[in-house]
Amino acid sequence: MADQNISRKDAMIFNQRVAQMSKALWKAVEKDWQQWIKPYELNINEHHILWIAYHLEGATISDIAKFGVMHVSTAFNFSKKLEQRQLLYFSKKEDDRRNTYVTVSEKGKALLIQMNENYHNEDYSVLQSSLPIRDIYGKFPEFLEVMSVLRNIYGDDFMDIFERGFQNIEKTYIDSNDYLIKSKVES
Repeated sequence: MADQNISRKDAMIFNQRVAQMSKALWKAVEKDWQQWIKPYELNINEHHILWIAYHLEGATISDIAKFGVMHVSTAFNFSKKLEQRQLLYFSKKEDDRRNTYVTVSEKGKALLIQMNENYHNEDYSVLQSSLPIRDIYGKFPEFLEVMSVLRNIYGDDFMDIFERGFQNIEKTYIDSNDYLIKSKVES
């Protein structure tokens, strides 16, 4: 063990606690996510790839795999399905023929905008289960310690991309009458 000040029992309890909590939370998140994207005939991997490619503005398959926490073959295969639906396209750069770049098409961007504008928050168990915390403290749980663990596992660039997506939503959409609307002017 890296740190001999931690007993095997404490280490095992910690790892099992994280595993059980992660699995339980993922099951709820997965259900909520699938419910959101089902009308658009996407699965979670496809939606995640569109999301990443959109926010990276021209990602490599390796980037998508890394930031989507998926195997390269998974990223490639699902990207190909999205290409067949004309939601993204593949390209090579003249100065970089080794990497395949994935870019969201106009049709793909329109789909993402539509999905975001049609997001309804009342149906999602993770959100609904977090509202009592927000009611008490005036904000949602922040997960700073979990984010620190993820930063130590995946690195700063992973967390930068993680945050970039949410910053893009913040500056791109406005809340209007309980709907998200793409703002006319992007900053």
